[in-house]
Amino acid sequence: MFYDGEEVEAERNGLLRLSRGRPELLAGDFAVLMEPTGGVVEGGCQGTMRAEIRATGERAHSARSWLGTNAIHEAGRILDVLRAYQPREPDVDGLTYHEGLNAVGISGGVAGNVIPDECVVTVNFRFAPDRSAAEAEAHVREVFAGWDVAVTDQAGGARPGLADPAAASFVTAIGGTPRAKLGWTDVARFDALGVPAVNYGPGDPQLAHRADEHVPLAAITECEARMRGLADRLTSRRALGRRVLEQVQVATCRPPEVSTQVTGHGGAPGGSPAGWRSASLAIPPRGRPPP
Repeated sequence: MFYDGEEVEAERNGLLRLSRGRPELLAGDFAVLMEPTGGVVEGGCQGTMRAEIRATGERAHSARSWLGTNAIHEAGRILDVLRAYQPREPDVDGLTYHEGLNAVGISGGVAGNVIPDECVVTVNFRFAPDRSAAEAEAHVREVFAGWDVAVTDQAGGARPGLADPAAASFVTAIGGTPRAKLGWTDVARFDALGVPAVNYGPGDPQLAHRADEHVPLAAITECEARMRGLADRLTSRRALGRRVLEQVQVATCRPPEVSTQVTGHGGAPGGSPAGWRSASLAIPPRGRPPP
């Protein structure tokens, strides 16, 4: 399945729109998100939140700057908070997640000769899946207490879920040691729909969004071969299961007939010997009511 809007704000996510409009198309027993994982299974995903932290000041002419308050200078205190921030590294269901709170944008300024009265620092909080989106928002507001905080986008994470039988079987088939997905993926979307899911695909996740991001062709071929091999084994098992089920159904749905001889008095002319009558009793298949 291919869809658009995976790298933008949550409301534009193509899978989110599909889940709202045609959820039946996403029904399944298990899902694999083709994320770059270095060819190992990565469980769950982090939640993500973007927020604008606003520093305010007072406008003035830059020739008489002492008459105003420079909001860009005030934003330096926001950056100090970010530099001093110590992220958590919690263990969630056996996998270690690494949180992060960072500035990803800054805007301010009116003109080349004006002391600005506003500066906005955009921060991105990547939080472990043991926090809800509401808890993550409360944490960001606590960290930046004293400033105006406006949340512009957020999406909750997903716990690893590797104890699910389907996920456990997939991990066994792929091999290697699972690790936490550091980043948000649509595993969270499937998790919200009640469908177990994991991240698996070619490419080094540590190269994501770098200038030298790339995926070796050999890694793509290897992941494809593993997925095809797994699909072939599942197809063979299902075919065998269908054949066994068909044989059971045939054996179950063939109603045996039991001939019963009942002692009676007096024979019927031209029929059974005197003193006997024959009767046929049909036994319906299990679960089917008699006619």
